[in-house]
Amino acid sequence: MKINNYIFLALVFFLISSCKEQKKQADKIEKKQPNVLFIAVDDLNTMIGSFGGPAKTPNMDRLASMGVSFTDAHCQAPLCGPSRASLMTGLRPSTTGIYGMTPDNEIRREGNPTTKDITFLQEYFENNGYHTMGIGKLFHIHAPDSTFNESGGRVKGFGPYPEKRFVWDGFGTADKKKYGRTSTDWGAFPENDTLMPDHKSANWVIERLHKKYDKPFFMGLGFLRVHVPLYVPQKWFDLYSIEDIETPPYKFDDLNDIPPVGLKINDLPMMPTTEWAKESDEWKKIVQAYLACISYVDYELGRVLDALENSEYGDNTIIVLWSDHGYRLGEKGTFAKHALWESATKAPLIFSAPNLPKGKKINAPVEMLSIYPTLLELSGLPAYSKNEGISLMNMMKNNEGLKDAHAITTFGMNNHTIKTDRYRYIRYEDGTEEFYDHSTDPNEWTNQAKNADYKTQIEKMKKQLPKNNSKWDESSSYSFQPYYVEQKERTSGADNKPLKIIGAER
Repeated sequence: MKINNYIFLALVFFLISSCKEQKKQADKIEKKQPNVLFIAVDDLNTMIGSFGGPAKTPNMDRLASMGVSFTDAHCQAPLCGPSRASLMTGLRPSTTGIYGMTPDNEIRREGNPTTKDITFLQEYFENNGYHTMGIGKLFHIHAPDSTFNESGGRVKGFGPYPEKRFVWDGFGTADKKKYGRTSTDWGAFPENDTLMPDHKSANWVIERLHKKYDKPFFMGLGFLRVHVPLYVPQKWFDLYSIEDIETPPYKFDDLNDIPPVGLKINDLPMMPTTEWAKESDEWKKIVQAYLACISYVDYELGRVLDALENSEYGDNTIIVLWSDHGYRLGEKGTFAKHALWESATKAPLIFSAPNLPKGKKINAPVEMLSIYPTLLELSGLPAYSKNEGISLMNMMKNNEGLKDAHAITTFGMNNHTIKTDRYRYIRYEDGTEEFYDHSTDPNEWTNQAKNADYKTQIEKMKKQLPKNNSKWDESSSYSFQPYYVEQKERTSGADNKPLKIIGAER
């Protein structure tokens, strides 16, 4: 009997020890699960320092040195709302029909069969054991209700604003009945950084980086700048001497070979034209203000990176920095995104992670749509079957897929552009086309769509166009340009009344 008791006690001891060891191993595995810092910068083009641009961006450059930079990344729509909806759902605009601005809470709804059951990026992490947090502009406004465990919300608009605009009234030469008003303006305002909403957003994130969590976290941070109005304190303007500012390449008759649909899309009379900027001596000042805004955001990014490095999470956090689209600073005759040309679709994309190369640059074209699946693979999470983008993990680690890489951008129903390493092909809804060879024409000044020498290449790129072109989603609208009002009504018979979206002034 005594022997049996000893055996029983030994067995109990063994089971307890085994359970403790398993718990230790589980804790180790849980601790190794990486955190995610997801950083969106609004309207940021590729003028940052590490991408060869003139902007003074020591912190973006620092982040680039920590990981992998994609110097030819492209948005899925050259407009905030549909671009962000695409990235956060993992679906193309041509799949969802979300071509315009859509209230955050209307992206996933019964009326849209492609999105009614979608799992947003942050939700996927929550479903896989993450504590999710977010502040600022992540979707078009902030985020759909209750999709973050902790939400810091979003300050309304893109302020702060002075009592009177400095230069631009927001209407330009536009017919106020047909066009919206833009937030476009530029100048030094306010007096200091602490008055900027982005400063408060950075503070919110920094505070949370000093807390302890019992599970890995997903932290979303959406900066409002570089979105217009181009207002930041004077000290950021002082970084750039107006005499040293270089304006982008521009050709007066550049649009003479553009199809009618392309001209309608580029019809933006509420924006300053390049000719006006030249004649009024404001062009360099607009570029200076844009660069000042980039440097300001870079400063706020630096504060967040410092806090992360000084926290217990510095060695085990994935960071991705991206923008929703590029921004034209006089190219193609205006100052805006709103186009299927290079300067509107291209934006920075940088990944940093413990298991990625450091300081690597990849020049192959990629899509912002790839952020969702890439973050899942970097985090060791199972792939999400509904994602239409592809993970960039093998490209970053093994240089796989470089040869066939391409990116697709869509603006409105059945208007698409495809970018490869050398070419850009644009096809509009009526079948008219543009084609550019970047090896001889990096500024996209000469439309070669009718040049027989490129016929084979054009046919090849046509095959990469989206096969599905969904009608406009009922809740998606873009009343800022008459063309999109007309297209939605013509293709779906749906009403395209302006949506009351807080902070939606362009």
